[in-house]
Amino acid sequence: MKYTSEIIVNLPLNEFMDKFDNAENMKHWQRGLMSVEHISGEPGMVGAKMKLNYLIGKRRMEIIETVTHRNLPNEFHGTYSTEGLDNLQENYFKELADGRTKWTSISDFMPLNFMMRCMLWLMPKAFKKQSMQYMTDFKNFAETGTSVINATT
Repeated sequence: MKYTSEIIVNLPLNEFMDKFDNAENMKHWQRGLMSVEHISGEPGMVGAKMKLNYLIGKRRMEIIETVTHRNLPNEFHGTYSTEGLDNLQENYFKELADGRTKWTSISDFMPLNFMMRCMLWLMPKAFKKQSMQYMTDFKNFAETGTSVINATT
């Protein structure tokens, strides 16, 4: 399942990147993120791997991020793998004439088992909604400093 999400953040591209390209900030805009653990490679660079541990409701989830392309401030791509599902993520950033930043995210979810195939088929809106939630939470954090650390998922 492949789809595109977009949002406009009321910050110039350089300020946007200062917040986006900082693993310490992820907890402020990714609901349920409990911990980030560097696994290998130079953090944030192509080939680097991180373990992201989430608690979503009562469900624990471990995701392995692998950076596949980095051309900041314009592009950042990665793969996100968890049990039964891979997500190829392409992120594009563009500063608009008025000084705001447009973030375009292309998500391509690939099920690796029958259960995930069913979930993608039955609940595509849930995946799209989650992507938009992360982008909106990033926008709120970047613009106003609003953190989701104590938000319910």
